[in-house]
Amino acid sequence: MVLRETVCLRRLAEGNHSQEIRFGRFLGNDAVTVDRIIEGWSDQTRLAVEGRHILALQDTSEIKFATSEDHRRDLGRIKKGNCRGMLLHPMLALDAERGSCPGLVGGRVWTRGDDELPPHADRLLSEKESRRWVETAEAAKPVLARASMVTFIADRESDFYVMWARVPDGAFHVLTRVMHDRALLSGTTLRRAVQDQAFSDTQVIELRERADRPARRAELCLRFGEATIRRPGNLREADLPKGVTLRWVIETAAPADVEPLHWLLLTTHAVATPAQAWQIVDWYKQRWVIEQFFRVMKSQGLKIEDSQLQSASRLEKLVAIAAKAAIIVMQLVQARNGQDDQQASLAFTPNEIDTLAALEKRFKGKTRLQANPYPKNSLAWAAWIIAKLGGWNGYASSRPPGPVTFYNGLAYFRACADGWALRDVYMP
Repeated sequence: MVLRETVCLRRLAEGNHSQEIRFGRFLGNDAVTVDRIIEGWSDQTRLAVEGRHILALQDTSEIKFATSEDHRRDLGRIKKGNCRGMLLHPMLALDAERGSCPGLVGGRVWTRGDDELPPHADRLLSEKESRRWVETAEAAKPVLARASMVTFIADRESDFYVMWARVPDGAFHVLTRVMHDRALLSGTTLRRAVQDQAFSDTQVIELRERADRPARRAELCLRFGEATIRRPGNLREADLPKGVTLRWVIETAAPADVEPLHWLLLTTHAVATPAQAWQIVDWYKQRWVIEQFFRVMKSQGLKIEDSQLQSASRLEKLVAIAAKAAIIVMQLVQARNGQDDQQASLAFTPNEIDTLAALEKRFKGKTRLQANPYPKNSLAWAAWIIAKLGGWNGYASSRPPGPVTFYNGLAYFRACADGWALRDVYMP
């Protein structure tokens, strides 16, 4: 998938019908399970996180597939209306200092059933979809055990009491955006307590482009403090404390013609100074990376929603495999700056690395500035070659290569790698 930039079985097989049949049989094999594929997501990640502070980003994306009234492909409802598809809930590891992505940590892929469920308040967490936030974080702890510290980061949907009461533990912290106005043990509410706090600092930050918002600069006003949120009275779980003490950070500002940016963040990290509060804001901003991951899965990359597989069980497996491919594409894009020491073997086979070494000779410049500056067989070394194949000129003064350049380079490299693999077959 990485080399061919597609999830279409016919295109993956490149016209080889027997190979296409093999791919289909693999996805249809009952011994091949979604859970086992997801276990494989973290094979390299658990070693790559050693000694680092890891931002563990998790979120949910709805993946829509084309269906008809007569043929729903065994898919459940998503979004509003009559949309059918499945849900992908991954967790990505991100180096808090460098911003590089060691890989996927874990997650879930599932299809909703059509059964009518009891009211949300009448169910235990184990009977709700929201359990994915807690279960994914708990399952991540052994995978991330070698990290020096872990901060689980998520958007507002993960703001519920069980998450705060169960997940934080020693070096494992939580940071999320507030959805609900929490009751505090002091007798007031979280938002009232925030309003009583004076602003302590201002700062201008760069906001990345999103689907619903262009990139812009924002001048932010900062407040921070500490509060103990009270256990909700309607919780059915009996093993939770009466209160959880958290630190909050809030900033608000916006130009007159745009929607105000208003983040109220809760975290288990210590926040005693403006510098520490701004650090919390910076870490939360990195949540954008998982949005980019979903774009690589969908419209800007593998186009997973175009798959024509006819059963939900096969589509679930395909989505799980595509998630691993998407993270490798992202790692190649990130490796262009050479700030990490990951190896090319993370994304390429030994034969493909040999092909890269042969292709590198084409780009040997007359000066040191025109040569590949990265250690041989590193992921940055491979990314430099792929970017050159995609049309990047290699000069430091040029704009860094983006996803489109890498896709073009991978397409060119695929043809070269196929030819290189045939040298021992047809050459005397």
